[in-house]
Amino acid sequence: NGPAAIILAMFLNTAIDHQLEKTNAPDTATRYALQNVRGTVQSDILKEDQAQNTCIFSTEFALRMMGDVQEYFIQQGIQKYYSVSISGFHIAEAGANPITQLAFTLANGFTYIEYYLARGMKIDAFADNLSFFFSSGLDAEYTVLGRVARRIWAIALRDVYGAKSQRLKYHVQTSGRSLHAQEMEFNDTRTTLQALMALCENCNSLHTNAYDEALTTPTEDSVRRAMAIQLIINRELGMNACENFFQGSYFVDYLTDLVEEQVLSEFERISARGGVLGAMETQYQRGKIQEESLHYEEQKHAGKLPIIGVNTFLPPQVSERPQVELIRAAVELKKQRVATINTFKDRHKQDKDKALKALSTTVREEENIFAELMHTVRHATLKEITDLLFELGGEYRRLL
Repeated sequence: NGPAAIILAMFLNTAIDHQLEKTNAPDTATRYALQNVRGTVQSDILKEDQAQNTCIFSTEFALRMMGDVQEYFIQQGIQKYYSVSISGFHIAEAGANPITQLAFTLANGFTYIEYYLARGMKIDAFADNLSFFFSSGLDAEYTVLGRVARRIWAIALRDVYGAKSQRLKYHVQTSGRSLHAQEMEFNDTRTTLQALMALCENCNSLHTNAYDEALTTPTEDSVRRAMAIQLIINRELGMNACENFFQGSYFVDYLTDLVEEQVLSEFERISARGGVLGAMETQYQRGKIQEESLHYEEQKHAGKLPIIGVNTFLPPQVSERPQVELIRAAVELKKQRVATINTFKDRHKQDKDKALKALSTTVREEENIFAELMHTVRHATLKEITDLLFELGGEYRRLL
């Protein structure tokens, strides 16, 4: 998330180079590549402060780079690529319950809207570049998480911002926190139920976790099993041919209204603290997430929250943990990567200083950083660029 703009510039340059292989017209290739490339960059710096804790630059500078990316997208007509994945998944993984996950994520999304509007961008010029990323767990509230998110987002964009672009597009990943090393095979059952709820809510894309992620990077076999969960639901489960077979259920409709009410109440608590950025100054979001995480762990360890095979319905005798292949990067691969970087540095040592100086000037004169990064990444490495921006943009520091 910190260096996201740099890596995105590398990715877009690669798309342009691929198009240049098909045509010798640089301007045409660049325009076609940028207007047709598809994908998502996360680049959500607010949830980094609140939950994931891998910030590099000051929050102000990180927001500026996010705004520069979106401004560049508008100028270049990039409409098929998402400029930010506003993430609730990491908020949930850090310990938040589903209501807090949804409230904080939507509040962060509205904060980005306000920031982009303050920079003079028009709502319908960037609203379709925004995407969301939620976790799917087994709590009842996850049954309606998607519809509540879409309802609140659409109403706000229509009534508050007067936007024509009112769609909330979101990705779901099944809950990593719900994966347990004990009785690992049971994790596939949990993931299947979480995937079913996400698909019933018509998520736009889905990531199903592998059962062995509680211990290691997934193996090829475990990934195939995880992928099969999606395929079986989508291709074999007859009920899933319906748009949403929960639709019209009294329980689901009641739960939707209840969750929406709780999310709006959380908005009021954030607003009373000066909005998202004001609340972050007192670490309100981090504190709430940590309290909910502590509650979850206490419930789990006390057995008040039943988890099959972990704290209840344990096997009659303690069995040895199954042997799991631990995935590690090969030493040869690491050496190869270092050699590639060194070759790149040697090839561009004549142009690197000039490129970094131009980027420095861009930052100091408050011009669009991302537009310049599109040139810088062709001559400087990720570390070299990050070091420069770190020096110019300021170090991230917590206020408390």
